[in-house]
Formats: sequence, C-alpha cells, structure tokens
Amino acid sequence: MRTIGGCAHPIYLSGRTATRDLITGEVLRFYSTADEPHGTLAVRCGNRRESRCEPCSRLHSGDTFHLVRAGLLGGKTVPTAVVRHPRLFVTLTAPSFGAVHRAGSDASCRPRRSGGQCPHGRPVGCGARHNDSDGAIGQPICLACYDYAAHVLWHATAGELWNRTCILIRRRLAATQSIAQRDLNAHLRLSFAKVAEFQKRGAVHVHAVIRIDGPDGPHSPPPAWATPRLLTEVVWSAVKAAETHTPYAVELGEHAIRWGAEADVRPIFPGASQATVTDSAVAAYIAKYVSKSVGEIGGTDQRIRNVEEIESLPVSNHARALMGMCWRLGGIPVLAPLRLRLWAHSLGYRGHVLTKSRKYSTTYAALRSARAEFCSDRGDRGGNASPVTESSWCYVRSGHSLAEAEIAAGIAAGLAAARDAAKGERGGGVG
Repeated sequence: MRTIGGCAHPIYLSGRTATRDLITGEVLRFYSTADEPHGTLAVRCGNRRESRCEPCSRLHSGDTFHLVRAGLLGGKTVPTAVVRHPRLFVTLTAPSFGAVHRAGSDASCRPRRSGGQCPHGRPVGCGARHNDSDGAIGQPICLACYDYAAHVLWHATAGELWNRTCILIRRRLAATQSIAQRDLNAHLRLSFAKVAEFQKRGAVHVHAVIRIDGPDGPHSPPPAWATPRLLTEVVWSAVKAAETHTPYAVELGEHAIRWGAEADVRPIFPGASQATVTDSAVAAYIAKYVSKSVGEIGGTDQRIRNVEEIESLPVSNHARALMGMCWRLGGIPVLAPLRLRLWAHSLGYRGHVLTKSRKYSTTYAALRSARAEFCSDRGDRGGNASPVTESSWCYVRSGHSLAEAEIAAGIAAGLAAARDAAKGERGGGVG
C-alpha cells in the first residue's frame, strides 16, 4: 500500500514477469505474485478525480504540471527556445443561462433596489452576502426561469465550439499576411493545451495555453511577424466570432452556441518580477483544475443508468435538473449524436478534461513510462542490446476491504504530511 502511495481504489493482479538478455537469454530479473500476500499485486487505479482517489489525482496533476510547463519552458523533448515564442493564457466561459447566486462576503449577491418578481412569482434579486462555502452559490435564483436546455446543449457542443475557434485563429492569422489558409503550415504551427473546469453554476469554462511555433513545430522559430500582440488580437477576434449550431429539433428549434462575454486573453512572459502571468504559474493553475470534476459542484462522478436513478442521487436540485434535462433531450432522435444520456452525470459535457495539440509538448504516456523506468532501477545490465520483458497478468479484484481502506487512508495522510513538511523546508513553491 505504501508503494502505491495509499491509493484509495487499487487494482489487484496476479501473474509474473521475467526480464531476459536479448542475446544470451539469461534471466536478469524474475517476479511472481505467488510469494505475495493473497498471491496478488496491487497497482494504482490512476483515477484523475480527487473525489475518487486523492493520491492518484495528485500524481496526475503533477504529470499535467510537467506536460504544460514543458510546452512553456522546454524540456521533455521540447527545446528551451519555446520561451521566446508568442504564448497566451486564455480563459473562456459559457454564456449566461439565467441568474444565479454569487459569492461576495463584502457585497450583496444580486441587489435590486426596485425589487420585482420573475414571471413565476419569485424575487429577481438577492440581498444576502454569500461566503465562498455557501451552498447557494451557483444555484439559480429561479429554477423555472433557468434555461436548462440551452445549458445542456452548450455543454454537448462545447468541444465543437473550441474546434471552430482554433480554425478561426488559423484562418485569421493567415489573412493578416495574405496567406492562403492551406499554406499556413508552411509558415507556422499553432499549438495549444487546454483544461475544462466546472464552475459553481455547473457550466464549464476553459483555461488554455496557445503558442505559435515555426513550420517544424517547437523546434523551429516562428516568423518575425507572428508577435504576441498580433496573436492576442487574432484570438480576441476569433473568440468573439466563433459559433456553431445544434441540430434542429421540432421541440427546441436550433440553438446558436457561442462563448460567454467573460473572456480573458493574456500574453505569458518568462518568470520575472514585473510579469503578471508567468510560465510556472500558468502550469500550476491548469494542473490544479485537472483533478476536479462535476462532483466538486454538487454533481456525481458515476454514470447514470436510468432516469429513476437521477431522483435518488445525493446532488443539488440544480444538478438534478441538468441531469434530468440531459435524459429528456437524449430521447429526441435528432439529438442522439450528442449522446446526452450517456453523459448525463457530467451535465452533458462530453469532452476530455485536458486536451492538447500533437506538437504542444510531451504526452502522459511518455511521462508515465519515464517514471516507471526510473522506479524500476534497471541500471546497466551489460550486453549490447536492450533486455526483453515477458509478462503474464490477469485481473483478480479491485478496491479495499474496510480494514485495508483505513490503512491506505493513514498511509496517504502520512505521505501528504511529509510532502507538506518538505515543501515548508524548501520555502514553498510547486510541490
């Protein structure tokens, strides 16, 4: 349990592995679970969600930090010259689907001097002051006024909206230099890494790093005309113009999907005292949110199998209404490609939490492989060829017993305390 970091839901395997010299056939290393307790080996579940497994989510967040940071500062096969490439930190939000309660201990939530009521007889304002832990934050002022259909459909097509935005950025970059869009790759490459975060109101917003490279990717410099200022202007115009549409349904009509008005586009500067947005700060910010999920805002991380299950889930009324709308809209044949029922647990959002372009930086698989190689402590085996490994594994079970869960939780807490103590001795920083 200590070896797997106190994983909360490990997978138990049985089997063996043997490492042989490719030339001589000599067995360099042999391992079998036959000598292990219960004849099994525990491995990490690897879940990225903090609500499901905190130790594994922390490891995933660390990988995300290094993945994003490598695309900003270099390393992990990315040259350090990328620090001089134009780079932006972009935050995009969903539009408003209805008034919700807001945080602000020093100001009223939604003050209305003239009062007033909505068509359903409820006050349109709120004079309370909600602190950050108040469960009312993000909940609609009036459930009946909230446009749940638009919210769910926006989630289901947010990925396509991002794709349209990237296309517009490339198209407008080409237009500034009178270059045909099909020829743009001969001049530059646009790379990005983005993470989706659920807001308190249950809508995702996007944090993204956008970078311009030369035609060969990060290993070549961008053209001189591709400046941070030009990229900022192009991204702003693309965000404002990007639009896609949902399939037309008789029951709903057609919805235009656009970004919300609350957007932010900032150039990223190398770490310096005068810089407001730095490389490491951006990487840490994105890594922090990759372990979050819909469960953080009163939803659930488990897929929903039937409509009756929605009523019994321990979720907020707002999240329950969004899940119910996913189920209802999922029954409309023309909306079937959106797979709303399959993704009802995530409020209709079906994109990956983190996505990146191919040439942005390294991959999760490469980072995990490097960590596994480091942990294996292979060393130099002699011989001129790499050793070959033969393995045979089968699944036995997953999860802890009640006693094992207590031990694992204690181990995870101890390791976390040791990390915090080490960070304090180093004087803070990213752990």
